[in-house]
Amino acid sequence: MTLPDSMNAIEIAQAGGPEMLVPTRRPVPAPGHDDIVIRLDFAGVNRPDVAQRMGSYAPPPGASDLPGLEGAGTVVAIGSGVSGISVGDRVCALLPGGGYAEYALCHHAHALPIPDGMTLREAAALPETAFTVWSNVVMRGKLRAGERFLVHGGSSGIGTLAIQVAVALGARVWATAGSDEKCEAVAALGATPINYRTQDFVKIMREAGGANLILDMVGGSYIERNLKSLDLDGRLVQIAFLEGPKAEINFAFIMTRRLTVTGATLRPQSDAAKAEIARELREHLWPLIRVGKVRVLIDSEYALNDAAEAHRHMESSSHIGKIVLRIDHD
Repeated sequence: MTLPDSMNAIEIAQAGGPEMLVPTRRPVPAPGHDDIVIRLDFAGVNRPDVAQRMGSYAPPPGASDLPGLEGAGTVVAIGSGVSGISVGDRVCALLPGGGYAEYALCHHAHALPIPDGMTLREAAALPETAFTVWSNVVMRGKLRAGERFLVHGGSSGIGTLAIQVAVALGARVWATAGSDEKCEAVAALGATPINYRTQDFVKIMREAGGANLILDMVGGSYIERNLKSLDLDGRLVQIAFLEGPKAEINFAFIMTRRLTVTGATLRPQSDAAKAEIARELREHLWPLIRVGKVRVLIDSEYALNDAAEAHRHMESSSHIGKIVLRIDHD
């Protein structure tokens, strides 16, 4: 397949607000030994993209400086070491960067087939969220059937998927959200909603017996409150810090209640680690999607050149589910 020499893309002119996302032309990437090139139809928009735009989340060495950590489309080129994927396959993929473009490069083991019955638009919004949720809730957090699970940001892309995964695994789920509309949305997914503006999640979780697992992306003032919300032997998994990473903690409380505090970021992990998560997703999560127990909630769609507006919408925190970019080709 003959590829063009250049492509439309969105780059970060300099660290700053959404207006720093500007259209550009870039060379179409060429695959290395283990890589594939995907002609993208849609790309997901995620909080790490916003952090990168603001200058606080740099790409790992060797990754594209363009934002965009997930997308879906058609494989158009493969490296000499690639197996199990062919030119013409439709895939969704976790990207090291470069998703805000017509073509993107990724390690072949980080690409997965489009789940049966799922559109490219939906699939593009799946990888970053699925890799994050499964690795932190199931692999790291070890959620089991019958446990009490609290997820913050329940109406976000991470939150909506985490709720569905936990429900499918047989856990009891609570989720925080900031409006009646968002609380209704998380309730429809099977979670008990907690409006964090009017309710105290610590009190609610204690009355329920304490959470066995909490997934948090807020940090800051939530860190101590999360610890107080956990049952004996409870686990707190931290994946982001919207309020900041610092808090004053009494470690004697952690010791006496035998709590586990852990966390991870996805992007800096090794290719092998991400490949292992991909294998888990294909074996365990993809079947749940095929039977309709887990789905992707799409909040809104923007054209690639309107990426700045997509970021403004994300930063307003008014969305429920995922925001995607539509990538039109000449």
